[in-house]
Amino acid sequence: MEKIGYIILTTVALAWLIAIFFGMINAFPDGLIGIIIFIGLGLLFIKVLQDRLSNKEDDYYSKTVKK
Repeated sequence: MEKIGYIILTTVALAWLIAIFFGMINAFPDGLIGIIIFIGLGLLFIKVLQDRLSNKEDDYYSKTVKK
């Protein structure tokens, strides 16, 4: 049930972001600012994911430290 909830929320969030993106394209020249912001946030998100996935110290502590 939890996974289904996450899938639904992710789908709706992606649809919402796509609608905002296409709205920015329709508001062309002013919409370019929003598109640049989306690109910047996307690049930062990818960097954070890469850092988290490649950090062995975090993996060690999350597996060995008792909660």
